[in-house]
Amino acid sequence: MKYSTDTLFFTDELSGLQECRATRSDNSMTVLVCKHGTLTVDLNHRKMEVKKGDLYVRIPSFRMDIGKVSYSHDFEFTLLAIHESVFEELMFEHMRIEPRWWQKLQFLRENPVFPLSDWSSKVVGLYEGMLEMQLSVPQTDMRRQVLRSMARTGTLDMFYYMDRMLVDAPDMEELRNTVNQSDYTFHRFIHLLQLNPHQREVQWFAAQLYITPKYLSEISKQRSGKSASEWIADVTVSELKQRLRGTTHSIHEVAAEMEFPNTSFFCQYTKKHTGMTPHQLRKSMRD
Repeated sequence: MKYSTDTLFFTDELSGLQECRATRSDNSMTVLVCKHGTLTVDLNHRKMEVKKGDLYVRIPSFRMDIGKVSYSHDFEFTLLAIHESVFEELMFEHMRIEPRWWQKLQFLRENPVFPLSDWSSKVVGLYEGMLEMQLSVPQTDMRRQVLRSMARTGTLDMFYYMDRMLVDAPDMEELRNTVNQSDYTFHRFIHLLQLNPHQREVQWFAAQLYITPKYLSEISKQRSGKSASEWIADVTVSELKQRLRGTTHSIHEVAAEMEFPNTSFFCQYTKKHTGMTPHQLRKSMRD
C-alpha cells in the first residue's frame, strides 16, 4: 500500500519507507508506527530502536542527522509523511495558545521514539483506516481539504498524548535556577517571540535580553540549529501564509495587519523569504 498527494504520503511498504527517506525527509513531518519486528536507526549519533507498539516522529523544525537504518526480517509498519506547510500551520497556531510548544518540539527532538498507550494505539488505528479510505478514492479539492484537516487533527492528537508525558513547564524564575544561562536566554527569546510576533529585528530582541545580537544568534544556533533571524523569519512567514491563505484581505490590508511599514516592503520581504510575491504565494496555496 502506498498513497501520495501534495501534502501527504502514506505507506506500509519498505520501498515506500526508502522513497520517503530519499525524497521527503527534509521537508516533512514523519510519523512511523511499528506493528511488528524492529527498526534500528542512528539518529543524532545515537542508536535508537523502534519496536512493536512504538511511535517514531521526525519533525522538520529541527535538523536531525539520520545515519544507518536497518530493520528485522519481520518488520511491519505504517508511515505517514505530512508536508511541512501543514506542520507550519499547526506550529503557528500552537505557539500562540500553548506555552509549552517549545518543550514539545524539544521533547520530540530528544525523544523521537516513544511507546503508545493502548488508548493511543486504538486512535492511531482509526486514523490509519480513515486515511487509507480517503486516499484510495479520486482526489478533488474537497478531498484534499479533508486530508489536510485529518493530518492536522492527528498531529494535535499526538501533542495531546505528549501532554500526558511532559511535566508542567517551569516559569521563567524556576527555569533560571534549573538550566544554564544560555538555555535560559534562549527560552526567554522564544517567549518574547511568542509575545511580540510582529517584531522582526534581532537587535530588538537582543536589547530586551540585555545581550548583543551576535550572542543571541550564537546561542540560538547552538540550542536549535537556527539563528535568531531564522526563527523570526519562520514565525513571520508562517503568519503571512496563514493570512494570505485563510482570509480574503487585500495584500495592503495584510501588510498593515502585520505592521509592515508599507505594502512595498511587505512584498519585498515575502519575495525574499518565500521566492514568491504575495499574490503568487496566495495563488500557489489555493491551487
